[in-house]
Amino acid sequence: MANRVVLAYSGGLDTSVAVRWMTEELGVEVIALSADVGQTGDLSDLEQRALAAGAVAAEVIDIKEEFARDFVGPALKANAMYEGRYPLVSALSRPAIVKHLVQTARRYGADAVAHGCTGKGNDQVRFEVSTVALAPDLEIVAPVRNWGMTREASIEYASRFAIPVTATKDKLYSIDDNLWGRAIECGEMEDPWAEPPAGVWEMTVPTAVEPREVVIAFDTGTPVALDGVTAPLHDLIIELNEIVGSYGWGRIDMVENRRVGIKSRETYECPAALALIMAHRDLESITLERDLQREKLRLESRYAELAYDGLWFSPLKRALDAFMEDSQAAVTGEVRLELGPRSCQVAGRRSPLSLYDYGLATYDAADTFEHADSEGFTRIWGLGVQTWADVQGPGSRS
Repeated sequence: MANRVVLAYSGGLDTSVAVRWMTEELGVEVIALSADVGQTGDLSDLEQRALAAGAVAAEVIDIKEEFARDFVGPALKANAMYEGRYPLVSALSRPAIVKHLVQTARRYGADAVAHGCTGKGNDQVRFEVSTVALAPDLEIVAPVRNWGMTREASIEYASRFAIPVTATKDKLYSIDDNLWGRAIECGEMEDPWAEPPAGVWEMTVPTAVEPREVVIAFDTGTPVALDGVTAPLHDLIIELNEIVGSYGWGRIDMVENRRVGIKSRETYECPAALALIMAHRDLESITLERDLQREKLRLESRYAELAYDGLWFSPLKRALDAFMEDSQAAVTGEVRLELGPRSCQVAGRRSPLSLYDYGLATYDAADTFEHADSEGFTRIWGLGVQTWADVQGPGSRS
């Protein structure tokens, strides 16, 4: 049994109760680690709240820049969208947090890490598999999965030990957010027929009405500037969230397949993520050679599945990263997005490395395509089908 545990501490009900529960029930010392990945809310009191709950030490670390560079950036290069729709908001933050859980465990001489995930969610898999990949010697403690307390019981437990929490017994939505987006579940939305209540949205509340264009510049697949102003990736994403979200665009309502085998109705707000993936994919349309583009498209869904399933630190994911990174050598240029009420679409794209040849594409006098060459090309291209048709096809002579 572990003696000292580093807990991924969010400051919510479950992780706050987990600090005291592990101290009382398991007899361990708890170090609380909170990671700033761009979530909303005041993080300034997290350290004091963790200590008040019984932690022997507490840290709040700002990893927004690292999260954007080392986790969001590679996923964007892969156009990673789980089941073609979800840009992996929570899935990307978990391995980033685990990396620092492990580092903190080493600094404090801890022999275990802990999380506040339930038994049927995806995050337990992401926390635990990432930990196993980075530090197989560390134990993993999952108090929420094992203590058997209801939400009401957890609130009563917090009251009994004077643990500072703001939760009430009313059923609230479960919300997880970071700079890549916001995930909302539970409540009325557990019915897949019910429309999400208007009050659940925060990032995509419509306030802008006048049409607007924004230009995103990419350098080898990474966004580097917005409307001509260079910015670090994390700052660019945060600014784009505000711009695109103000038009009420960037919502996702889907039923997805969780790793544990159940279907779950999920709603997300991802204005910057969806806009950047759209722009990036469009820039690839003029900079990637045809077969490379087609193969990359085939691998993108597999990449997203690995990230969703908690396999960020796996051999296949690492190999796919190498492929994705190499594919981005020429993905440099600009994409113009047109914004309107509940609308965001590509209005233009250009690149100094574009494979789009006007002379080959046009039908006007500037046409440089050798039309006569097509006669032999189409004859040879269809030779196999012709051979089949002559012998086995519906008009064959046999």
